[in-house]
Amino acid sequence: MTQSRHMMRAFIVYGGALLVLIWSAGPFLWQFSTSFQLDKALTGPTPSFIPHPFTWMHYRNAFFERHLQYYLRNSLTVALTTTLLALVFGTLAAFTLSRLNIRGRFGLLMVILSVSMFPQIAIVGPLYLIAASFNLLDTYTGLIIVYLALGLPLVTWVLFGYFETLPRELDEAGRVDGVSTLGLLWRIILPISLPSLVTTGLLAFIAAWNEFLFALAFTSNYQHQTVPVGIANFTDIYYVPWGDISAASAVVTLPLIVLVLIFQRHIIQGLTMGGLKE
Repeated sequence: MTQSRHMMRAFIVYGGALLVLIWSAGPFLWQFSTSFQLDKALTGPTPSFIPHPFTWMHYRNAFFERHLQYYLRNSLTVALTTTLLALVFGTLAAFTLSRLNIRGRFGLLMVILSVSMFPQIAIVGPLYLIAASFNLLDTYTGLIIVYLALGLPLVTWVLFGYFETLPRELDEAGRVDGVSTLGLLWRIILPISLPSLVTTGLLAFIAAWNEFLFALAFTSNYQHQTVPVGIANFTDIYYVPWGDISAASAVVTLPLIVLVLIFQRHIIQGLTMGGLKE
C-alpha cells in the first residue's frame, strides 16, 4: 500500500512537471519549428510540427534582407548599458537604505516604487516631448535613460530585500576592522551578494531587451531601433512573413535561454536566499 502510494505520488509530481514543461516550452518549440519551414507549409491547411522540407531561408532573409544584425547590436548596447547602470545605482541605493541610518527610508522606498507603477502608455507622450527637447530622439542615450528610470526601482527593491537578510554582525565586524562605508559594501556585502546581483541584473537585462513601446516611440531608423521594433517592421502591408518573424524571434530568444542556463544556479540562490531572514 505504501509503495503504491509512493508510485502514485511520483506519477502526479512528474506528470505535473511534464505538463508544465510542455505548456512553457511548447510555444518556443513551435516557433523554432516554424522558422525552418517553407512559407507554403506555414499557410497550408494542415500545419506540421516537423519541418518538411527543411530550410534555412528564413534565417538568411532575417540577416541579409531585413538586417537583423543591426537591431541585435542596438538591443545589446542598450540592454547591457542599462543593466550595468541599474546595478551600480541600484546597489548604492539599496545599500544606503538598508545598512545606513536613513530617516524615512521606507517612505523613500515607496516613492522609488511608485515610479514604476505608471502605465507606459500614460507616460510615453510626456517623455517623448522631454526627449525631443533635449535632442535625445533616435539615440542610445534616450532609450538608456528611460529604461534606467523604469528598471532602477525593481533593482533597488530586490537588492534592498536581499541586503536586509544579511546579519548586522557583518557591519559591526567590518567597523571593528576599520573598514569604511564603501569598503563595507565593496569588500563584505557585494562578494556574498553575487547570486542576488546576477538575478537582479538578468531581470533588468530581459526587461530592457524585450521593451517595445518606448523603443518604437523614440527611434525611427534601423541605426538605433531595437530588436522588438525591428521584428515588428518585418510585416508588410499585405503580407506577414511568419517564417522570417519566427527565425528572428528564435535568434532573439536564444541568448536569453543561454543566459538563464548559464546562471541558473545563481538565479535559484538569489531567489531563495532573499526570502530567508538570518
